[in-house]
Amino acid sequence: GPKVTYVPPPPPDDEQAIFARYRTGINFDKYDENIVEVSGLDPPAPLLTFEEANLCQTLNVNIAKAGYSKLTPVQKYSIPIVLAGRDLMACAQTGSGKTAAFLLPIVAHMMRDGVTASSFKEQQEPECIIVAPTRELINQIFLEARKFVYGTCIRPAVIYGGTQTAHSIRQVMQGCNILCATPGRLLDIIRREKIGLHNVKHMVLDEADRMLDMGFGLEMKKLMSYPSMPPKDKRQTLMFSATFPEEVQRLAGEFLKADYLFVVVGHVGGACRDVQQNILQVPQHLKRDKLTEILQSIGHERTMVFVDKKKKADYIAAFLCQEKISATSIHGDREQREREVALQDFRSGKCPVLVATSVAARGLDIENVQHVINFDLPSTIDEYVHRIGRTGRCGNTGKAVCFFDNNSDGHLAQSLVKVLSD
Repeated sequence: GPKVTYVPPPPPDDEQAIFARYRTGINFDKYDENIVEVSGLDPPAPLLTFEEANLCQTLNVNIAKAGYSKLTPVQKYSIPIVLAGRDLMACAQTGSGKTAAFLLPIVAHMMRDGVTASSFKEQQEPECIIVAPTRELINQIFLEARKFVYGTCIRPAVIYGGTQTAHSIRQVMQGCNILCATPGRLLDIIRREKIGLHNVKHMVLDEADRMLDMGFGLEMKKLMSYPSMPPKDKRQTLMFSATFPEEVQRLAGEFLKADYLFVVVGHVGGACRDVQQNILQVPQHLKRDKLTEILQSIGHERTMVFVDKKKKADYIAAFLCQEKISATSIHGDREQREREVALQDFRSGKCPVLVATSVAARGLDIENVQHVINFDLPSTIDEYVHRIGRTGRCGNTGKAVCFFDNNSDGHLAQSLVKVLSD
């Protein structure tokens, strides 16, 4: 394809923008009712409060500014495990605070070790690398990292595909302690010898099951076995997701130390309880009419509509606009600039409907998404759990509707019944 020239605009730098956050919901305290299971030898005791973690003053101030006042279960158990230097696989429902569960203790380690960024090095040597499957998600993790390192000498950087490579290199060369990256761009920058791996102390896989399956499995193997990457017994490896199929748990074991801990909040792969799930039996040829009917009845409430194909995302978005419903689309064939504009229009409320493929199914944290509609059901139940988790985050409630057509979706029937009955 043509040379990519897109340079994303820099994120706003003022304190208010850095610490922008959204409100916890009515069910936030209910997270504590989740049963947590920890498997593995000698796990550290869970924290009850942030104070118990004995973090430094700067970090405590940033935690407060970011609006974190109470730990969620995944944070209570994960933070002490990461602080103790143990490897971890953690599974907790969508929207329950997994990002802070790994970022906070990593930043605490760095502050304790006196880590500082330097823009004078020809080759940057980050202490922490975080990988995630999509550009929008890795950028979100980077923005979260900026909160916790605010006012310190620790510098996070983010690099992802669809943008000019020279821009990614410039981001890294300004100094880089925490590198947030998508796998393809990361391996490219390593090959260009702009990043050295021998200093990596923390390796994080967010949406770890997706990072280890067919999609990115080979790239992860390449990264983990890179000659300069410290072997697994010389680094800390952390894996987080809302779903962890058993075969992926086995794969994950290859990258983790033998004494790793596995934290499960609720049960593995469970759907978010704050999302009301409705299944409608709609044959293929009536789906468009049903979608229009639902969207017209809910007015301007923010809604994500998931479809199975990239072309269909554009087609449905255009169809909705004809029906006087402001909609935009996001999928892997749109240019990165278009993806970012679509997401911005959706976040700001300019387009209250976002039609998406599974590229937007994981991790995205957008305030006030009240509805998720599965126009097409995904091929796996785990993907369904992630999609409906775009609503009902941080203790807020949400609604999910899925159109079920026995001819195309019969394979999911049993799994759906299990998720719903759980």
